[in-house]
Amino acid sequence: MKTTVEIADPLFHSARAYCVDKGLTFRQLVESGVRMAMKQPSHPANFRLRPFGFQGEGQSVQKWSEIRDLIYAGRGTATTSPELVNGTPE
Repeated sequence: MKTTVEIADPLFHSARAYCVDKGLTFRQLVESGVRMAMKQPSHPANFRLRPFGFQGEGQSVQKWSEIRDLIYAGRGTATTSPELVNGTPE
């Protein structure tokens, strides 16, 4: 069956060069691509986070202001806008 497909010029030129390099016709390349696209699942598999564990007693610092101070320790003065500090529960 004949059909018309509109693709970007740079992609077309790359595909033609690929065909010449591999000894394929453009038709073979297009048919192969369509077959490959139809074999792929219609939706990706659900992501599953692997189980993990840790040792220790967890986080000892509970106040965000202390966590922030520890993160920026030795890096100069941390500047935080008042609305962010006042809007965030400690």
